[in-house]
Amino acid sequence: MNQLKLKQAVEHFFIEDIGDIDVTSDYLFEDDYEGEIVFHAKQSGVFCGGNVIFTGFQVLDPSVHVQLLKRDGEKIIQGDTIAFARGRWSSLLKGERVILNLVQKMSGIATLTQDAVFHLQSEHTRISDTRKTTPGLRMFEKYAVRMGGGFNHRNGLSDAAMIKDNHISFAGSITKAVQELRKKVGHMVKIEVETETEAQVLEAVKAEVDCIMFDNCSVEDIHKFLQLVPSHIITEASGGITIQDLPLFSDCAVDYISLGCLTHSAPSLDISVNVQKNGRGI
Repeated sequence: MNQLKLKQAVEHFFIEDIGDIDVTSDYLFEDDYEGEIVFHAKQSGVFCGGNVIFTGFQVLDPSVHVQLLKRDGEKIIQGDTIAFARGRWSSLLKGERVILNLVQKMSGIATLTQDAVFHLQSEHTRISDTRKTTPGLRMFEKYAVRMGGGFNHRNGLSDAAMIKDNHISFAGSITKAVQELRKKVGHMVKIEVETETEAQVLEAVKAEVDCIMFDNCSVEDIHKFLQLVPSHIITEASGGITIQDLPLFSDCAVDYISLGCLTHSAPSLDISVNVQKNGRGI
């Protein structure tokens, strides 16, 4: 993750949560009281968010010391200790919830992504995310997909041109849409087109697009459509595909399968933060 963007985002999250003052921690504890908290896995999965723990506490209070015991992308087992943080009581208590929320969410996405890769069992096809992310959290969620063994689709509307069904309707046809874009985009910008029928696939191939998406198509149709697409054009399957469906695609030659569920439906991984009674002196 971009460190500057990470710091900016975490700072915004703290401002939202703390406001002007934490009326509990700031009034209850003196600044010279120090202690230690520990992050524990209450559920097995894939850990993601080590930099969030470290940077989060640094943004809030640079005197807090963090020790990470797990790396992003590493499998964790229920009961594992993930990290320690030592510092002022008030700083630890003000920071724990925002940091924990992000770490739980990111670890849940990484875990679901790894599960998707496992179910697919393909040496060729890659699992990819979509733009169906939580506003304000896209950077965190897409990073978590990578840590789970997946790949990122475009990060936003400015990355690449993607002609969807509504674009085609307004433009008049795939051909017209591609021709208009080719006049204006630079040579480094790729153009992808959503297709649902054989006629659309053939039109997209003739228009010389860079990538063709088979949208809401059956495995049987995708196998048939792939025969129509030259090898230099990237292919993608998307729409209505669940984790349970992925074994059906294990022998499919499509290049990518994009899953919105990786980010919009991943359950948070259960991780807890507790006071370390006998501080370890990190």
